[in-house]
Amino acid sequence: MIAVSYHDRVNVLQAMGLASAAPFDRSEWFTLLAEEGGLEPVIVSAQNSKQAAALPLMRARDALVPLANWYNFTWRALATPGADRESLLVAIAAKLKDQGDRLLLWPVPDEDLSATAIAAAFRSAGWAVIREPCDTNHILRIDGRSYEEYLAGRPGPLRTTLKRKAKKIAVTIADSFDPKAWRDYEAVYQSSWKPSEGKPAMLRRFAEQEGAAGRLRLGIARHDGRAVAAQFWTVEDGTAFIHKLAHTEGTEQLSAGTVLTAALFERVIDTDKVELVDFGTGDDPYKNLWMEETRPRYRLECLLPGRPANWLRLAKAGLRKLASGSRAG
Repeated sequence: MIAVSYHDRVNVLQAMGLASAAPFDRSEWFTLLAEEGGLEPVIVSAQNSKQAAALPLMRARDALVPLANWYNFTWRALATPGADRESLLVAIAAKLKDQGDRLLLWPVPDEDLSATAIAAAFRSAGWAVIREPCDTNHILRIDGRSYEEYLAGRPGPLRTTLKRKAKKIAVTIADSFDPKAWRDYEAVYQSSWKPSEGKPAMLRRFAEQEGAAGRLRLGIARHDGRAVAAQFWTVEDGTAFIHKLAHTEGTEQLSAGTVLTAALFERVIDTDKVELVDFGTGDDPYKNLWMEETRPRYRLECLLPGRPANWLRLAKAGLRKLASGSRAG
C-alpha cells in the first residue's frame, strides 16, 4: 500500500531519510531555498511501510516546477536507499493529476536514469511527456591520475600561462568558513564582470553550512596583497563541485583566475582524492580547457492530454518530432 501526500514544509524530507547524492539533494538545501530564497514548497511524497520517494516542487503560474533556483546544478526525484523508485513515482504522478495539468521539470540528469525514471512514471500514470535537452554539464573524471598527470594533458597555452603567472599570485584555500575570506570573495565578485548576486544571504549561509561540514573549498587569489580572483567549490562523496568563480575587471593580464583554478584542481585531486569534478551547467568555451566530457541536462514537460489547454503544445511537439524524423531519414 502506497500513501501519497502533500507538504508545504521541507522538514518532511529530512524525516523521510532520503538519500543524498549531491548538495542539491539534501534537506538543508531545500530549507535554504524556502527560508533564504523565499520559495514556497509543494513537496509530494509517496511512502509504503519501508520505502519513500518525493518530488520537491513549487508553483509557478500555470505549472508545477522544481523547488530550485539558478544555483542548482541538477534537480531530480529523491528516494530512500534501495527503494522501488518506479512504483513510488507512478503513485506520485497519478496523485498529481488533482493539482494541475502541467509540470515543467529541469535541469534533470540522466546518467543516473533520473530523467528516464520520471518520464516513464508519468507516462505510466497517463501523462504525455516531452523530453528535451536544456543544458550541458561539463565534467572531469580523474581516473586515478595525479594532478601533475592531469596537468600534462591540458592544452599547451594553458600550461605555459601557469608557468609564467603562478609566481605572481598568492593563493589560499579555506575548508572552513572564514568571514574575512568570504568578504574577499564578495568584493571580487562585486568588482567582476558577473551580474549582481541574486541571493547573497542564501549563498553565504550555504557556504557556512558547507564549511561546518568540512566540504567547503573557498579559494582566494591575491596580487600584491589584494584579492583579485575568488572561487567557491565544495567536495562531497568523491565529487568536487565548482559553484562560483570570478576575477576583478582590469586584472585579466594577471591570469589570477587561471592560477586559482589550477590550485583548486591540485587540492581536490591530490589531497581530497576526488573521482569527479563537476563544473555545473552552461556550455562556456573556457570549461573545455579544464574538463574532458559533457553530459546533457533535460527538461521534462508533463501534460495531461485530455485537457484542452495542453492540445496546442502537444500538437507542436508532435509536429516537431515528425519534422525531426523526416530530416533524419
